[in-house]
Amino acid sequence: MDIQKIISELVPKLTGNKDLIGKFTADPLGAIKELLGIDLDKDQLDAVVKGVTEKLGSNVGDVVKEGKGLLDKIKSLFGK
Repeated sequence: MDIQKIISELVPKLTGNKDLIGKFTADPLGAIKELLGIDLDKDQLDAVVKGVTEKLGSNVGDVVKEGKGLLDKIKSLFGK
């Protein structure tokens, strides 16, 4: 299995899609399994997650910050 090829296919799917990046941020292994639709062994999955995370870089961090900001706004609406 060509891990680099898988990574290069996944990054464009994730880039610009906040929902998918949110899933990836919350559960990288689950998101990768869902996107690939194939089973990889643990070492292969770990390599894919690491590679995708490195390629996405700050995009993942930005989505996490935006999500936290949104969550804070929702909490303030309900006084919590």
